[in-house]
Amino acid sequence: MNLDWTWLQGNVAAIASLLGQHALLALIPVVVALVLALPLGFLVSRTGRAAPAILAVLGLVSSIPALALFVALPILLGTSILSPLNVVVALTVYSTALLVRSVADGLRAVPATVRQSASAIGFGWWRRVFRVELPLALPTVFVGLRVVTVSNIALVSVAVLVGTGALGQLFVRGYASTFYTPLVAGLVLSVLLALLADLVLLLLQRRSLPWVRARRTA
Repeated sequence: MNLDWTWLQGNVAAIASLLGQHALLALIPVVVALVLALPLGFLVSRTGRAAPAILAVLGLVSSIPALALFVALPILLGTSILSPLNVVVALTVYSTALLVRSVADGLRAVPATVRQSASAIGFGWWRRVFRVELPLALPTVFVGLRVVTVSNIALVSVAVLVGTGALGQLFVRGYASTFYTPLVAGLVLSVLLALLADLVLLLLQRRSLPWVRARRTA
């Protein structure tokens, strides 16, 4: 295998730049999707019998091949095919479709007796949702959030086929030249980025939901 680790020393700045681009392209859609998914997931959780059909449609959206969406979006948005905006929008669509299900499932899992108890002690509709239902739904939301984040970090590399892709550019360089140091570096950094993002979310979940940890250790 054609490897030369001294190549890394001479390209630290370029690799760091690609890593930063990769993180932004993957994580910005997660933040936007979470903002969109919270109200949308709440609405889906209140649609009753229509919820399965809505979630099925969202499942179909999330099953669209990433490359097809990366290619189609410049036509729909009027952007250049090389624009990073295409990647951000495509991953936001995927992330929203998956997170809406997580939010809806979490809210629907809150027992009716809990809602009734909250109302009985004087919680209004708004306060009950934000002080009782949403906190109880957050463990399910965090599961979806972790899946979406790791998935996005992987999908950003696919965008290299339409000219962007951040760390994916190292994959292409390695394959094209049969010089595999960039490829290995890109692969290792992608995995480390995914592990770091997942760890941060896990720590955030444990810190923001201490009652879940206490219940598991009880």
